[in-house]
Amino acid sequence: MSLPPAMMKLVLLRRLTSHVLSCSRGSCLLSGRISYTLECPSPRSSSVQIHPGPVGAKVPTSIRHYDTATQNYSMIYNLPQIKLLRAVSRLKLLQTAVTAVILPPVYVLYFQGAASFFLVSYSTGIAVFAGVMLYTFSHFFRRVVGRMYLDPSQTVLKVSHLTFWGKRHDMYIPVSDVMTIGDTGDSANETILKLKRYSSPETLYFSVYFGKVVDRRGFEKVFGT
Repeated sequence: MSLPPAMMKLVLLRRLTSHVLSCSRGSCLLSGRISYTLECPSPRSSSVQIHPGPVGAKVPTSIRHYDTATQNYSMIYNLPQIKLLRAVSRLKLLQTAVTAVILPPVYVLYFQGAASFFLVSYSTGIAVFAGVMLYTFSHFFRRVVGRMYLDPSQTVLKVSHLTFWGKRHDMYIPVSDVMTIGDTGDSANETILKLKRYSSPETLYFSVYFGKVVDRRGFEKVFGT
């Protein structure tokens, strides 16, 4: 015995509704060129909500508006002496570490009567001097720009400088945020120039006298003529 068309539609609709309500807790993914998130109703709700958009597309808060890994940056400035500064920075770290290791045994020998007060004073003075020099050198070296690059669109400036440990650190700054030489109050003929930003009080330093401008047009794009 065949069912009337209206009765058959009602049966199919009930089966489809029961199938949708039996999906697991969470969201169901309907694959296709455009993804949709199908939220199954909770026990307190009988409605089914469909939200268009890609599923699982979580954007990290620290992501940049450009992909630094795929960009081919072109160098506009290079400081050859940055390798020497890196070597001196690591040497000062080694010197400070050695003096810090030697100082405790000297004090132990002094309290045991095996070392003189002059030796203790001399060792302490060297250790303090090494620490002060390390801080001074690192404070200066960390602000020296070793290299600068521009992305193909000439909208992002990549700045390379040293860290406290003598390693390379790259900064990515929008060109629109970089002050021109005129805005910093420097003259183009000065030996040491400032690299400043409108959005940060931090100041870095570079020199066209000791360094080399590799791409004059790109350099002027960032710092003006």
